Amino acid sequence: MSTLRCTNLQDTSGGNSLTTAQIYNGACKAWVNFNGTGTVAIRTQFNVSSITDNGTGDYTVNFTTAFADANYSATGACSDGTAASVFAVSPITYASGSFRFTCWSGYDGQFQNIAIFR
Repeated sequence: MSTLRCTNLQDTSGGNSLTTAQIYNGACKAWVNFNGTGTVAIRTQFNVSSITDNGTGDYTVNFTTAFADANYSATGACSDGTAASVFAVSPITYASGSFRFTCWSGYDGQFQNIAIFR
């Protein structure tokens, strides 16, 4: 495996640059898109090992690689698939290895989306 070491990255025009710290610190550290109806099913994910169904509209996202602590930002939305039914998520518990939330409407949405930033 090769190692790329640099301080700044630029696009091909040389006009837009980012530091490696901006890339690392601004990146989404975990995300998941899952079906919350019936048996919970992950559609796609990054750094998410599983979803725990704690009851109607209440879920825990379990991370593949835990964070050093619970000081991260979580955001998300849930929906039954119609434009009129998009709701925010309400955090319950921030932990280094998981994030528990409820769908604001209190129902099992077909589309549950969570993103974790640190």
